[in-house]
Amino acid sequence: MNLERLPNEEKLSLCRKYYLGGFAFLPFLWLVNVVWFFREAFLKPTYTEQLQIKTYVKRSALGLLLWVAVLTTWIIIFQHFRAEWGEVGDYLSFTIPLGIP
Repeated sequence: MNLERLPNEEKLSLCRKYYLGGFAFLPFLWLVNVVWFFREAFLKPTYTEQLQIKTYVKRSALGLLLWVAVLTTWIIIFQHFRAEWGEVGDYLSFTIPLGIP
C-alpha cells in the first residue's frame, strides 16, 4: 500500500485500526503498524494528525516488544522444564520427543 496517496485522515484511521487490531492477540499488526507508519510519524513534516499517528506507532512498538518478551520467556521456560512437567508437558507439546532429555 502506498501511504503517499492517502489523505492524512485516512492514514490516521488505518494506523488506529492496526493499533487496535493488535489487542486481538495479533501482535503482527503492531509490527506492520510500526514499519508502515514510522516514516509518517517521525520523518515527515508536521501536520495535524501526525501527533496521534506518532502515539499509535509508539504504543504499537511497546506492545510488540512486550509480546516478544513474553513469548521469548515462555519458549525458554517451556524448553527448559518440559521434561520435568511430565504428562502436562507432553500434552502441551505438538510432537513428543522420545527418550530422556
